[in-house]
This record gives sequence, C-alpha cells and structure tokens, in this order.
Amino acid sequence: MNRVSSSFAAAFFALVLGACNSNPPAEQATAPRAAAQRPGAEAATPTGKKRLLFFGNSLTAGYGVEPEQAFPGLIGQKIDSLKLGYEVVNAGLSGETTAGGLSRVGWVLRQPVDVFVLELGGNDGLRGLPLTATRRNLQGIIDTVRRRSPNAQIVLAGMQIPPNLGVSYAADFKAIYQDLATKNNLVLIPFLLDGVGGDRSLNQADGIHPTPTGHRIVARTVWAVLQPLLR
Repeated sequence: MNRVSSSFAAAFFALVLGACNSNPPAEQATAPRAAAQRPGAEAATPTGKKRLLFFGNSLTAGYGVEPEQAFPGLIGQKIDSLKLGYEVVNAGLSGETTAGGLSRVGWVLRQPVDVFVLELGGNDGLRGLPLTATRRNLQGIIDTVRRRSPNAQIVLAGMQIPPNLGVSYAADFKAIYQDLATKNNLVLIPFLLDGVGGDRSLNQADGIHPTPTGHRIVARTVWAVLQPLLR
C-alpha cells in the first residue's frame, strides 16, 4: 500500500476543519442528487438483471461531477458495454457517516442486491469520531446486508486518513477495513483513492473530490476487484 502523501494529508486536513462545521455547504449541495438515485423508486428492476449497489458518501455520489462521470457511473457503462446483465444503483449520499449509513441501509435494501459495494468511514475519520463506533457501524451495515440479501457479494472499499489526529488514530483507522474484511470474508479494495489522493491534477479545487479524470482512475481500481465477481 502506498503511503498517503504529504499533499494528500494537507488537503484532508482542510476537510477536517470544514467538517467541524455543522452544515458543510459542499456536502449539502449534493444531497438531493444522491437521494434521487437511491434504490426503491417506482420503476422496478429490469427482468433478468442482477443488482450492483454502491453505498457510500460524496465520493460515491460523485460530488462536483456529472453522474455518468463518477466512478459508479463509469462502472455501469463498462458493465453495459460487456452486456453483463447488472443494473448499477448509486446510493451515495454526500456527508454520510457510518452512523448515517447504518440508519438508512435497511431502506436502501428494500429490494435485494447481488453485489454491495460499501464505501463509508472517511467522514468519521476526518471528524475524529471514535473508531469503536465506526467499526461497530460498518459491522452493522454488513450484518444488515447479510440478513436482507444472504447471497450478496460484499465489497468493502478501504480508506485512509492523514496523521493530523495522531499517527495511532490514522493507523487504527486504516486497519478497520482489513480487519472487517478478514472477519466477514469480504472482498477488499485496499484504498479506494489509490493513485488519486494527494494529486492536485486529479482532484477538484477542494483537493478532496476527484475530477472526471480522477474518477476514471478510481473506476479502474474498483473494476479490477469487481470484474471477477460479475462473471
């Protein structure tokens, strides 16, 4: 695993300061889009298609880019081009924490899923929330998926944070994902932003959210893990 670069740490520290605000404007701006993409709408899943659901925060929701430019949309285009027979659902919600995810995952899973990609925890770490709570909430989401869709493949997207809140905190945060993947026999993406985090040319002005080009790299990282599951 590559170390988080110093520029990545600086950018994330800026977000830590922003996260202290009770109503972050950037995250607030993308919530309507994410809500509109939640599953369980009136239209039924096309007959014969399996469901691949991305469940996460602003990275999944595609803050600052068009839906088709975000990595879930790019994965959907790849799946369609290969005629793999999956419907891709983007259930990303900007500003989401693991606690928020745990509270809404049951609603999202009103319809069964075949592959569930879990991308949460980054906002917890940036706000310095207790890691015991983050771990417990992620486990609760995993348990809910297993109850609602027992045969679903669960993919856990790992995240890292800079050491601004302490080296031990950052290391323990990173370890949560590997520990949960091992404990629950999950497929792990070691670091979702590998090759993108800390690169100014691949991130928007906030230094946090990927540009369309950055999302294409994230999509390749995710696809390398997903492809064997979709055959």
